[in-house]
Amino acid sequence: MLSRAKPAVAPSNPTPVLDSFEAKKMVPKLETYINNRDYVGAVTLLEFTKASGNGNMENMMWLGYSLFHLGDYKKAMDTYQAVLLIENCDSLVHLYLACCYFFLGMYREADEEAQRGPTCKLQNRLLFHLSHKFNDEKRLMGYHQNLQDVIEDQLSLASIHYLRSHYQEAIDIYKRILLENRDFLAINVYVAMCYYKLDYYDVSQEVLSVYLGAYPDSVIATNLKACNHFRLYNGKAAETELKGLSEKMSHNFQFAEDLIKHNLVVFKNGEGALQVLPPLIDVIPEARLNLVIYHLRNDDIVSAFNLMKDVEPSTPQEYILKGIVNASLGQEQESREHLKIAQQYFQLVGGSASECDTIPGRQCMASCFFLLKQFDDVLIYLNSIKGYFYNDDTFNYNYAQAKVATGAFEEGEEILLTIQSEKFKNENAYLSHLARCYIMNKKPRLAWELYLKMETSSESFSLLQLIANDCYKTSHFYYAAKAFDVLERLDPNPEFWEGKRGACVGVFKQVINSEESKEYLRDVISMLRNTSNPQVEYIIRVMKKYSKENRISI
Repeated sequence: MLSRAKPAVAPSNPTPVLDSFEAKKMVPKLETYINNRDYVGAVTLLEFTKASGNGNMENMMWLGYSLFHLGDYKKAMDTYQAVLLIENCDSLVHLYLACCYFFLGMYREADEEAQRGPTCKLQNRLLFHLSHKFNDEKRLMGYHQNLQDVIEDQLSLASIHYLRSHYQEAIDIYKRILLENRDFLAINVYVAMCYYKLDYYDVSQEVLSVYLGAYPDSVIATNLKACNHFRLYNGKAAETELKGLSEKMSHNFQFAEDLIKHNLVVFKNGEGALQVLPPLIDVIPEARLNLVIYHLRNDDIVSAFNLMKDVEPSTPQEYILKGIVNASLGQEQESREHLKIAQQYFQLVGGSASECDTIPGRQCMASCFFLLKQFDDVLIYLNSIKGYFYNDDTFNYNYAQAKVATGAFEEGEEILLTIQSEKFKNENAYLSHLARCYIMNKKPRLAWELYLKMETSSESFSLLQLIANDCYKTSHFYYAAKAFDVLERLDPNPEFWEGKRGACVGVFKQVINSEESKEYLRDVISMLRNTSNPQVEYIIRVMKKYSKENRISI
């Protein structure tokens, strides 16, 4: 919840509390509930006591505390607002209320309320976090200087490091605290979260097991375990970890419910994304990013772009998605401006000290050079990470295009044929690159068969032009002639006739030199007859004469 970006509720006005405020000792059972972290039990007891007419200030304070730790920040807020109406209440309540505002995403209200509280370590920590939310670096550093070498302050500092993606710095603080306080098991969860963010999923799992061994019913820890399984194995393994988790949660533990609903969408490869993710945007930061990914996978580039256009990126993931949506829109609309923006975003991530040696960082540099058409540089980065993407169609698609662009046609053909995605295999870019590989690898017949399988369209016309020109350049004149013949019939462009004429003469020369089958002369003469041009009869007469002299049946 430290990363929430929008308020969950609007500010409300406190209502007077009419209960008796005589100080009385709480029944001993409350202490048991609190020690056992059974906040549902604590709230039930406290609300029963209040309804019985014994709701004094101490009861209200414990109720606010229990509701806050239960994650019901709205009711905790209402409770503390009511306490503030009590004469001579503790000024610390301003800070408790400010904490509720903070976790509800009401940062301005939290800031104002915190200023009303007493100067103390809690106030400093709260204002420290609020400064981060307001992106006020000068103010943040001021409160940073007030932090002391005590556990609460150091944990607060570590959380800010985490929120600023300084995961190793956070780990260092957590480990130092754990060395002196090994019974603080929850800190292992924080360490595990940092390792997860650093992509060390196996290490994260190992650290997390320490806490889960003691608290196997922890919602947050179990959810993190599921996320590790998703990264290490697959979505099905992650789903299995979350089974039954809903039953463990209180109906009031809204954030955990939202988090799990969000993660199940991710684990199920986007199933239910349009229903689950939109309400969670700005509540769970990843919800917006995963909705963008969903739109990109479903070719709704405009929706993806609209979700990201007003985002000021602050994390590598946000920079990467800004790059992807601009690259996708730039290619779709043939916009140089969007492609330039995409290239700059990719370069920022790939060139950063924190990301340059990560897999996403190298993918970004490859994408940057791809857009710059510097394919030798693309291959430097893709070669360094190809072991992680052996069966990845998207990676292989880009890898093959870079191979073809640098003249590595045999490797390009081999990689293209490993792609399983029917969507990719039907794209013009895939067919044109595979056709070029076939032609350059002396398999022009296979390139021609690719065309024959296509329906007549602008894309099939483009493929015909590629086959005609590449076959001509590589002296595969028979298939060049066939391609130019179809092109000429589709579009009576004089250039197509000139190409067909040159290709037909090329086949004739190859037959004379015994470099091509004599049977092709019959087809060549038939193709020439499709053209009404004075030169046709002369060329056919020469071919017939040679055929007669060499006893070739045409």
